[in-house]
Amino acid sequence: MNRKQLLAAETFAYSYANYENHLGIDNVRFDELMPNDIDTLEQAEQEDWDDARLAEALEVEEEDVEFWRVSYQRAKEIVDAPNPAEAFRQGVRYTIVDAIEEGLSTEDDIEALVTQICYRAADLAYLLDLEEKPLSDYSEILRETPEMGLDEDDE
Repeated sequence: MNRKQLLAAETFAYSYANYENHLGIDNVRFDELMPNDIDTLEQAEQEDWDDARLAEALEVEEEDVEFWRVSYQRAKEIVDAPNPAEAFRQGVRYTIVDAIEEGLSTEDDIEALVTQICYRAADLAYLLDLEEKPLSDYSEILRETPEMGLDEDDE
């Protein structure tokens, strides 16, 4: 998939493999509509559109515009990460933040979070396949402590 398709997958909360499975089979939503919405979100960001203009362009309620702006921003942070390991880290971070905001308090909530992290792992595998690299190439990056830039063996 290309960058725009990855952004669409992230923005609209699809796993990369699932999104790719919908491409090229005369599925207008995945082949055209979602990528067009990414173009719209990008243009709105570059031109500093107000909520009313973006709502009209996306054909959503104005009260939903902030959700789509945030979803697109998060997607960019993940897709534009410097490498698959950092994309995974950022994706997991947002997954955990969302789970906490939704009230992570029951066993079912924990299972739902685990499932979402597994989806993030599947997305990591997809990105690694695109780069034709093994996970071990990113082992050190995945073990880094973000605040210090160290992994636990360096402490």
